[in-house]
Amino acid sequence: MDLFEYAKQKTLEKESPLASRLRPTSLEEVVGQEHIIGKDKLLYRAIRADKLSSVIFYGPPGTGKTTLAKVIANTTSAGFTQINATAAGKKDMEQVVKQAQQDLGAYSRKTILFIDEIHRFNKGQQDYLLPFVEDGTVILIGATTENPYFEVNGALLSRSIIFELKALDKGAIRTLLMRAVSDREKGMGGHDAVLEDDAADFLADMAGGDARAALNAIELGILTTQRSADGKIHIDLETASQCIQKRVIRYDKGGDNHYDIISAFIKSMRGSDPDAAVYYLAKMLYAGEDVRFIARRIMICASEDVGNADPMALTVAVSAAQAVERIGMPESQIILSQAASYIACAPKSNAAVNAISLAMESVRTVRTTVPAHLQDSHYRGAKRLGRGIDYKYAHDYPHHYVDQQYLPDEIRDARFYEPGDLGYERQIKAHLKAIKE
Repeated sequence: MDLFEYAKQKTLEKESPLASRLRPTSLEEVVGQEHIIGKDKLLYRAIRADKLSSVIFYGPPGTGKTTLAKVIANTTSAGFTQINATAAGKKDMEQVVKQAQQDLGAYSRKTILFIDEIHRFNKGQQDYLLPFVEDGTVILIGATTENPYFEVNGALLSRSIIFELKALDKGAIRTLLMRAVSDREKGMGGHDAVLEDDAADFLADMAGGDARAALNAIELGILTTQRSADGKIHIDLETASQCIQKRVIRYDKGGDNHYDIISAFIKSMRGSDPDAAVYYLAKMLYAGEDVRFIARRIMICASEDVGNADPMALTVAVSAAQAVERIGMPESQIILSQAASYIACAPKSNAAVNAISLAMESVRTVRTTVPAHLQDSHYRGAKRLGRGIDYKYAHDYPHHYVDQQYLPDEIRDARFYEPGDLGYERQIKAHLKAIKE
């Protein structure tokens, strides 16, 4: 490193955001994630003993994935190289591997390769790493906010231990905030600031488990707040609320958390809990989810889980879907709330689901022929071929019903649709029984 590079690094260290400056350099400084770095846990022991194998850190933003990688960098005797998958390519990895091979051969020194946002690498880029992870040329540390089982090659997963980091609890966030205010070397201690208890509690709550969001907020507050008469910078509740005006929530439209929330939304409607359904709806709307996507899921639920127990459910859902396309936000949230709560409160039946499932299976496994009396008799020559002969027109009979075989001979006794005993399906069931008797 030359003089200019050294000066640049020192400047970046001094001017970098608080969240970066305050990053721990040892295991003792890490806050939270005790389930994987508690003193009796595998990861803690592996880092302490400098016997780390390839790992993937998976968790939401601001929970310490990069922090743990930096701690490892400061405690290992191995070489440590960091790249970010959003900017790096195969050429960068080739250079890392070449240097790792030289270090291993010349000095018997292993190389740890930390790849941030590893899910951004395509299959070919991930495949390139496989033989070098396999033979120990590099020890891989991957960090991702996406579910690695969806985004990382199975071959890499099988060669790595996956550690899931959880959103930090409010106590951990509060500890970090207090450290940020008091630390004179890496934090904001030189500004002589005071973080009031209710403001600390507010920021810890609003950060939603994201340490970076909380630290960015306190840094902004300290740098933009005038000193009081006592010469100190007081961060009170009002100041804190201005620095983080919207609650940070975990929601990535392309990630597994997105699917977790929509799953909970659907299961709440299916489970007849309108309060939970509206809550998960609000969470999606708050995060900016596409209202058309939400409306589609409501329509599916109306048919799949309500069905003919309340035929109006699908009408309400379809009307809501059409309305939100024409109206847009913020008014669409009212329409979606109406539809979701209606579906949640409606009587439930999955008879239509069972019916089509059974029918599809029958079509797949049994070869059938349409009964002759149901075949089309309108084209020339149909009668001579026996098409449509002896068909009974239902409207010519009492109650517009006549006992007649409609299913093919091969499955004439099959039953696919069995109406339930709730809502309108009770009437359907009674009606079918009455006309057939």
